[in-house]
Amino acid sequence: MPTTTPTSVQLYSIRDAIADDLDAAVARLAEIGLRHVEPYAFHERTDDYLRAFAATGLTAPSGHAPVLAAETPEAIFDAAVALGMGTVIDPFLPAEEWQTADQVARLAERANGLAVLAAEWGLQFGYHNHAWELGTRIDGRHALEVFVDHLAPEVVLEVDTYWAAVGGADAPALLTALGDRVRLIHVKDGTLDGDIERQQPAGSGEVDVPAILAAAPSATRVIEYDAYAGDVFEGIAQSLAWLTEHDR
Repeated sequence: MPTTTPTSVQLYSIRDAIADDLDAAVARLAEIGLRHVEPYAFHERTDDYLRAFAATGLTAPSGHAPVLAAETPEAIFDAAVALGMGTVIDPFLPAEEWQTADQVARLAERANGLAVLAAEWGLQFGYHNHAWELGTRIDGRHALEVFVDHLAPEVVLEVDTYWAAVGGADAPALLTALGDRVRLIHVKDGTLDGDIERQQPAGSGEVDVPAILAAAPSATRVIEYDAYAGDVFEGIAQSLAWLTEHDR
């Protein structure tokens, strides 16, 4: 039986196509069969996304924006509400900010405050990892785990399962430990050496995607490629087809 868990796609995967023609790129995702997308830097092109979504019927339940470093996060939250989002995710803080327990505690404090602010817009706020939040160890634990220790319950996570695995984590065990805080997962596959040029459709690489899905049964699945050697739209379609068949 196909999954009833929502499936989305991170639009960073098709950033070159978006730069050429945003409307056509979004329309092609609708043609593939997707109904949800996850825009990046959506506050910079809000009107363009509104137009493309109106034309295709696509929705954006979540989006990425650099909220933690923003001087005016309110503007980002305004854009998120305009686009009908429910969750805003900060996608990136550099590795040098994840090196000590004090640094990580300060990041968590900032995230907690932003979650309170986001709630005033009716939004949830959360963070998306790369490899270094798992590869960096603080007192023998992943830096991401130390971060979670300091988070308020309102802060959510979007776990990039590929980067978690590349960073040395047991991704299914990590998801199980984090529990319901994980509201979204990035589903991607490839080689565990972190070579993004070798990323592959879900189910065809070295990442244990079936175990990952089983460990986060309620999380929204977000297809993503950091890079893809072929036609990225075909790669997205293959991942969507695999998820439709295998995700229970």
